[in-house]
Amino acid sequence: MTTFLLVLAGALVVALVVAFLLRRRFLLSGLGAVTMWLRPTGSPRWSVGVAWYGGDALLWYRALSLSVRPQHRLCRAELQVEGRRQVAVEDVSLPADVVVLSCATADGPRELAMDLSTVTGFLSWVESAPPVR
Repeated sequence: MTTFLLVLAGALVVALVVAFLLRRRFLLSGLGAVTMWLRPTGSPRWSVGVAWYGGDALLWYRALSLSVRPQHRLCRAELQVEGRRQVAVEDVSLPADVVVLSCATADGPRELAMDLSTVTGFLSWVESAPPVR
């Protein structure tokens, strides 16, 4: 009986790892999918995730999760980039080569961090939004 429970527990762990890896592969395979860090302004913690931007919204999925739903949805028409900066000393969980964008959203201020090559495409996407009526 004990052997059966150990095999069952092992199979469950393997299934969870496979599900996590398949989810990550699916998220990163989409057009417009980039690695992006997000934190609400004032929060001390950055969260790494995968963002899809295209159409009228940015969908942000937490990297360390099994959820298939985005944790944040930022509407392009309501997203305004207010500033940009390099990584500061207090941003210890971020790689040194990313750029931090301060953004105003309908849900309040957010900071997004991404690679420099991603910033150009992201800013083009934000600025090409149709005018709000």
